[in-house]
Amino acid sequence: MRQIGNDANLAGKILDELRTAIVNGELVAGSLYSVHDLAERLGVSRTPVREALIQLVERGMVRFERNRGVRILQTSLHDLEEVFAIRLLLEVPATYRAVTQRTPACLKELAVQLKTMRTAAARHDEATFMAADRRFHEVINEASGNLRLARYIDSLRDMVLLRGTSTVDRSRSLGDILAEHQAIFDLIEAGEAERAAESMRAHLLHTARLLIGQEAAAGGDSAPPVSFDWTAYPH
Repeated sequence: MRQIGNDANLAGKILDELRTAIVNGELVAGSLYSVHDLAERLGVSRTPVREALIQLVERGMVRFERNRGVRILQTSLHDLEEVFAIRLLLEVPATYRAVTQRTPACLKELAVQLKTMRTAAARHDEATFMAADRRFHEVINEASGNLRLARYIDSLRDMVLLRGTSTVDRSRSLGDILAEHQAIFDLIEAGEAERAAESMRAHLLHTARLLIGQEAAAGGDSAPPVSFDWTAYPH
């Protein structure tokens, strides 16, 4: 982690730095860390670090353990099921609402992210591709007019990243993922709210099926067998 010092946006910087360190594995899942140690590594006092960790507790990324420190949590298969169930419940209607309220600026930003994804796919640059994928969804959710929902859904994606897994080159290609996003964009641009929402539903369901299925097949997880009720979220 980088030292932050007395940055003007101290709280936000600390949260972002800790979140990134957890997602990329610098702070190892299952390990314990003291608030004092983390504060020293970041070059800040313990109070803002503790405040940032409290936010990460709310995101399900860490857990405080009395007199021991903070433990980095590992995402389970059950966690993945819950993440996608929540995204289906929130992101599909958000897409419908986004279409009814879309603006030229929103469409332009979505097109920019699609272009970035297309270029990254051609270069097989998964990191850049997935960053644009994340922003694509965020733009749609923000366009729904509910910024709290957009922030919450974005935070849920960290749970998937924390699992350290991806469907890329395992059950689909970057080109396949790009095609699903292109279909969503085309319907949003055309103003077809219901079809855009259904396209988003199909995309999320497809991702959930592939990701949870491949993780269940890989084994090595202490969570109960996958019990996601796919029939509750039909195409």
